[in-house]
Amino acid sequence: MAKKKIEKKLKLIIPGGKAVPGQQLGPALGQAGIPIGDFVRRFNEATAQMVGDLVPVEVLVYGDRSYDLVLKTPPASSLLLKLIGKEKGSGKPNTAKIGKVTRAQVRGIAERKLPDLNAADLEAATRTIAGTARSMGIDVVGS
Repeated sequence: MAKKKIEKKLKLIIPGGKAVPGQQLGPALGQAGIPIGDFVRRFNEATAQMVGDLVPVEVLVYGDRSYDLVLKTPPASSLLLKLIGKEKGSGKPNTAKIGKVTRAQVRGIAERKLPDLNAADLEAATRTIAGTARSMGIDVVGS
C-alpha cells in the first residue's frame, strides 16, 4: 500500500472525552476539510478514559481528506495543577507559592509524560517536570 502524503498537520488541545463541535474546533477542522461530527465522535471514543485531562492531539490530514489522530499525554502543567487542586499557576512563582508536591508525585507524572518528552531517561524527565513545577510556584519537597 502506498504511503499517503500529509497535506496539513493541526495541533489542538481538547478536554478528553468532551469534544464538541463549536468555536474551538469548527474553523480549524473546516479549513482542513474534516467533517466535524466524525472528528468529535472519533476523538471522544479515543479519549473516553482521559475525561478531566486536557489532551493534545495532532490531526494529520491527507490529500484525499482522510485523517489520523495522534494523541499525546496531557501537559505537565495541567497534571501538576490537577494534583494540587488549583486552577492556574502563581503569577509570582519565586515569592508566591501555590502548593507542594513530593518527588514521588513528580516522578509519577514524569513516568506518564516520558513518551512525549525529549528526556534521555526517567531521571532527566523527573528534573524537567520538577522545573515546570517550580516555574509555576509549586514547591517540590521530599526525596
